This record gives sequence, C-alpha cells and structure tokens, in this order.
Amino acid sequence: MGIVAGLDSSPEFTRIVVCDTDTGAVLRQGYAPHPVEGRPSDIDPQAWLLSLGEAAGGGLLEGVQAIGVSAQQNALVPLDAQGNTVRPALVGGDKRAQVAAADLVDALGGREAWAQAVGCVPQAAQSVTKLRWLAKTEPENAQRTAVLLQAHDWLVWQLLGRPLRRTTDRGGASGTGYWSAATGAWRPDLVELALGHQAVLPEVIGPSEAAGTTPEGLLISAGTGETMAAAFGLGLGLGDVVVSLGASGSVMAVHPEALADQSGMITSLADATGMYLPVVTTLNAVRALRGTAELLGLPDLESLSDLAMKSTPGAHGLVLLPYLEGERTPNLPHTAGTLAGLRRESMKPEHLARAAFEGMLCGLADALDVLRGRGVEVRRIFLLGAAAELPAVQASAPSLFGAQVVVPQPADYAAIGAARQAAWALGVSQGALDPRTPPAWQGAAAQVLEPGEELAVGQAVRQQFTAVREQTHPGAFRP
Repeated sequence: MGIVAGLDSSPEFTRIVVCDTDTGAVLRQGYAPHPVEGRPSDIDPQAWLLSLGEAAGGGLLEGVQAIGVSAQQNALVPLDAQGNTVRPALVGGDKRAQVAAADLVDALGGREAWAQAVGCVPQAAQSVTKLRWLAKTEPENAQRTAVLLQAHDWLVWQLLGRPLRRTTDRGGASGTGYWSAATGAWRPDLVELALGHQAVLPEVIGPSEAAGTTPEGLLISAGTGETMAAAFGLGLGLGDVVVSLGASGSVMAVHPEALADQSGMITSLADATGMYLPVVTTLNAVRALRGTAELLGLPDLESLSDLAMKSTPGAHGLVLLPYLEGERTPNLPHTAGTLAGLRRESMKPEHLARAAFEGMLCGLADALDVLRGRGVEVRRIFLLGAAAELPAVQASAPSLFGAQVVVPQPADYAAIGAARQAAWALGVSQGALDPRTPPAWQGAAAQVLEPGEELAVGQAVRQQFTAVREQTHPGAFRP
C-alpha cells in the first residue's frame, strides 16, 4: 500500500515515525522539542506546530500517503467563535484545578454520580475540571470560549487547513470528563455545569474513519490521545494489561465494555479500536524508589536495584506502604507512607531497598486486583517505563502480579500507534481493509518473564503487604 506517518506531540516534544503500511516497520523518523522552557501549565499551541515543522524537516514526509496524530491528553484548547485561541492551552496534571475538581464532584451529587454519568470522577488534569477553573478564575476568557478542542483535535484541524468541520475520536473524547464511554455520547450538560454555558464540541468519528484530506491530498486519520495510541502501537488485545511505571503508576486493560465504578477507582476510557481501556492509577510508583534512594544516599535507581537484589523476597519482614503523596488506590488522599516490620535483623539498607520495590509493585498489584474484581481478563502484563528495565523490578513483578510479564524494547509506541491508525484509515479509503479490523503489524520486540516457581513466594509477599495495609488503614481498600 505504501508508507504512512505517525506524529506524537507529547508534553515536551514532537516525534514522527514513517512506517511501511503492510508490516509497520519504521523506515525513518524525526524529532524536535517544543520551543518552550520546561513543562509549563500553559502553552501556546503554536509551539506544537513549530516543533512539528522542525521534526518533519529534511523531506521526512516525502511519499507519505496518510498521517495519524497522537497528542498529550488533558490538554484543553479553548477557542473563540472565530477559531482563535482564547488563551494558551491548559496542559498537564494542573494542580491549580484541584479545588475545581472537588467543586464539580459536589455539584453533580458526588463521586458515584460522576462515575455513572461519564465513567470517571473529575480529577485536576481533566478538561472538565479545567473548564470549571477557567470559569472561576478567568470569567472573561470563559465567556469568550465558544469551541472546545484537545491537543490532537487542534493539530488535526490545523493540518487540514482549519475546516468548518472539527473532529475527534472516542479515545480522546473519553478523557475529557464530558463524554460517556458507556453511551458513546457527549454530555453538553456537564460542559455547562463546568463552564457556565454551552460550547461547540467536535464530531466524534470512528476508529478507522478519516478526519479529512489536506489541500495537498494527504489523508489525515481520526487521531487519538497518547495513551490510546501507545496501546494501539503495542498491539494490545483482550487479556492484555499495561502497567506504567512513572512517578505515579497506572494499570490499564483492554476490555470489551465500559466499566462504571461507583467508588471512582476506575477511569473508563475508550481505546482507538472500538473497545475500552479501564484504568486504575496509583499516586506513588517510581517516586517511592527515588525517595528511598535519597534516604539511603544512593546516586540512582540502578544502585537501589543492585542493593535490593542483595536482600530476599519479603525483605526480612520489612514492609513499605508507599503512600508518600497520599494515595488514590486505596482512596487515602491525606495519608503518608508507612514502614513496618522493623526488627534488628531487618534494619539493613538492602532490606529497605527491597521493601521499596515490593511496596511499589504491591501497590500496583492492588490496582490490578480492582480490574480483576470487575471481571477483566489478565493474561499478560506489559511493563512500561524506564524502571521496567531494573533487575529488582523484573525479579519481583511476575510473581507479585501473578501473570506473565512482557517488557517491550523502548520505542515510540504512541507515534507507531498513530501511524497504524493512518494505515487503517488509508486502507479503508482504498477498499483494501475492513473498517472493523486494523492492519496486522508486527508486535513489539520484548523480553518475556514468567512467574514460574516464584508464584507462591510472590503471594506470600503480597499477603505480608496486605496485612500491614489492613492494619494501618482498616477497610480502606475494597477491590
């Protein structure tokens, strides 16, 4: 069929991969940072276009027939009636909006009401919460806001020459807080609740549909959020779960239906294929490792891992509840971390190092149990993030999670997923592909780890962690 490109506009940079439409093989790639300092909470969307242009330099897109766009989630671009930005885009996990999130929860009648309405409870990062913040703190800008787009919607619209029709996909829409994964429809009443008035929302198009064609004849696919694009690039299917190890952690599965969770622990997202991505997050993952490394005077996580490997499973009874920033799973926003099981024989640096890794992974295993408890199939677990390469993580994860663990080789999976979407839309437009079946690309090269004989050991470590959690926070966790 030819070649397609996938463009990923992350919080810090734009990356473009050009792929073979039949196999998904990456033929060439480009990269450029956004022309801004650090990671600001407000950013002029033109910065995304500037880095896109730089990344695509040198004839990178020559011969490309279609482009897919992936972009950072939770980036709200408010436009006026003429299509101009009202203010810089609100991006990232905006802590300014924490009070607004609590306001919105109360305004609709509590966490359960939100979970039933849109499959998630408002969080500071979400678009709906940023709208409430805008209405409260910048009422003039809120009043001028007539159209609501996210980062990938805005980029697709720009690539198409700013047509009258504005589109998004169900994956991106599902993260806004005003689209229901269960019904597949916008909730304009929630926009009004947050912003104070109605606004125009983009048309949600299907996973294999094209958003349009550029004046030069280049097909642009629907686009999607970074999370959905990465899942599509990895080739996830039913039974697959992604555990992401960032400063905070997340556990995301592929599921055939939307999950409404009354407790609000599950965020019900849609994916880029027509299925769903229920997500459970923890506030503490790699930040617990970094804190432990600093406490022990170690220069990096590799040193912490080496030290932890000198201990044994269970860390001689030492248990770390890694709730350093409070916690979402279980819902303990105002708590602190706990170190339990201190005895003379356990008070050694290597045991504390081991307890940090086990505490982080047990916290993520708790999040995994939330999904298992709702009938989500867990066949294999993809472990993502730089920390996934650490020996102490790989030694413990399979037995603590109770499943096969896959550690993919580092690659630009969001950009690859965007390219795969472009190939799908192109194939459908040419009559070569089924609109319900995406192109079968090569899976990610990966290391596969089995729990094997360590499964019972892992279960014992989990029981030790659970006992301390229940003793310290009785009844707080109900998967």
